[in-house]
Amino acid sequence: MADMATALKIAAAGMRAQSSRMRIIAENVANADSAAQGPDGEPYRRKIAVFTEELDKTSGTALVRMSKAVPDMSDFRSKPEPGHPAADAQGYVKYPNVNSLIELMDMRQAQRSFEANVSVIENSRAMLARTLELLRSR
Repeated sequence: MADMATALKIAAAGMRAQSSRMRIIAENVANADSAAQGPDGEPYRRKIAVFTEELDKTSGTALVRMSKAVPDMSDFRSKPEPGHPAADAQGYVKYPNVNSLIELMDMRQAQRSFEANVSVIENSRAMLARTLELLRSR
């Protein structure tokens, strides 16, 4: 039973971490087309989820968690829009360094990881139920 509880803890931690990652990705997508506030300002900067290992003291098991979201320091996109209020002297407007295709792929990967952890929990519950059935039938 201790191994089953450990598996459930690991899967739950994975689900929490991927859920946090999906929130960061959703924020990136929501801000993908927001321009800088002015010619000298910076637009939204893409964030990247950082995962760390955390020791569960009760079971001695290493669990994953999202520790922070760090800014992606890649270059901003620029578009020529001379009439825009945020255009610089050359007529270019800075846009976030968010690539929607990359965000979509990251979201899909996070979703698959989340679903894999859900599957672990469902299979663990089924195994526990089957074990209880076997014990009752004795």
